[in-house]
Amino acid sequence: MPFFFRLRLIPLFATIAMVALGVSLGQWQSQRAAEKENIASAMQQRSKMPELQSSQLLTTGSDNAFRRVVLHGRFVHGWPLYLDNRPLHGVAGFYVMMPFSIGGSDQHVLVLRGWQPRNPVDRLRMPELVTPKGELVLEGVIRSGVDRVMQLGQPGVILPGAIVQNLSLADVSKQTHLKMLDFVVEQTSASSDRLLRDWPVPSAGADKHRGYAFQWYALALMAVIFFVVTGFRRGKNR
Repeated sequence: MPFFFRLRLIPLFATIAMVALGVSLGQWQSQRAAEKENIASAMQQRSKMPELQSSQLLTTGSDNAFRRVVLHGRFVHGWPLYLDNRPLHGVAGFYVMMPFSIGGSDQHVLVLRGWQPRNPVDRLRMPELVTPKGELVLEGVIRSGVDRVMQLGQPGVILPGAIVQNLSLADVSKQTHLKMLDFVVEQTSASSDRLLRDWPVPSAGADKHRGYAFQWYALALMAVIFFVVTGFRRGKNR
């Protein structure tokens, strides 16, 4: 019995839409994997470079992401900030941030001091924050900014002790009336402040994105195969 292929417009348009969706999302995931690989390469190269001193931050450019840095100065005690929706090992919690005054200048940098768990009964209740007093030396890693999460509800107002989901350095500078550098520092040096400093690796997940890309490309291919096979089957039955 001869085979016939019956071209139907609705399945054709549906297949084209599915292929376009699968290919576009597959390309996006592939680009994300490439970005993560570039970040990993930059982190590896810059981790081998000498540590920057805080005085150098005032004269060098802003493109120092992933460089190790040694800060000399003191924390601005009146301005703790809490970044919400930052789980660690499956436990809900916050990132604790605080402006750091760089010694010998009027400049400040926002320091991610560490992570603390959320109170399971009252999420607005924070444990007493232990902050070193006076001049200190702090080690950390420069990051270009704070990772953003999905904003739930209206953005919180930046006030001392505020709990916010996302923030910008421009808003922090405006509300604190402090001159802020255009990057943040993840603290890595130990401290008796009971905060955890197990920072997520920004370059992690390249293989995961490749896996997602493969799934989207496979979906596009399956849509084409399904369209062709069902078209020939219908022609045969006819």
